[in-house]
Amino acid sequence: MPRAGLTRDEVVISAAGLADEIGYSGVTMGLLADRLGVRPPSLYKHVGSLADVRHRLATLAMIEVGEVIRDAVQGRSGRDALAAMLTALRAYVNAHPGRYTATTGAEFTGPDDPLLAASTRVINSISAVLRGYGIADSEMNHAIRTVRSTMHGFAMLEAARGFQWDADPDDTFEWMIDFVDRGLRAG
Repeated sequence: MPRAGLTRDEVVISAAGLADEIGYSGVTMGLLADRLGVRPPSLYKHVGSLADVRHRLATLAMIEVGEVIRDAVQGRSGRDALAAMLTALRAYVNAHPGRYTATTGAEFTGPDDPLLAASTRVINSISAVLRGYGIADSEMNHAIRTVRSTMHGFAMLEAARGFQWDADPDDTFEWMIDFVDRGLRAG
């Protein structure tokens, strides 16, 4: 019998917290069960497998990323929207590195997959920012990938403490925003 009050959402939220604390790759059903105060077999009454937990975790993270980007860029355009989007993602990754990692390489299970819907919302928000730069439809996929790669790379390196030399990461971040802004304006 499942623990009274334990829900699938609670399992996923607990997995998200665990991923942020120990890293996404360290999440196991055993550690998750310990955190929830149940035996590992009890988890299978709420989720199908570790792969199911990971997919649901990626979905949760993508929903959260979409919300922070959407909220950050509302009412903004141009460099202001770009800076808001990059800043929002940077903050999210630094606060939730494990759950953000779950989004990388997560595959969709079909057209009704909530991960697909959440990912589409993120891409649409990025597209909205880029449309403010006059990016042609034929170039939009390239622009999205470039900006997304830039956002992801900086945020993940920072979260992994990859910036250890003298330059202030905040100064580098502002420099990066200006660099991307100039590139988008020139495109």
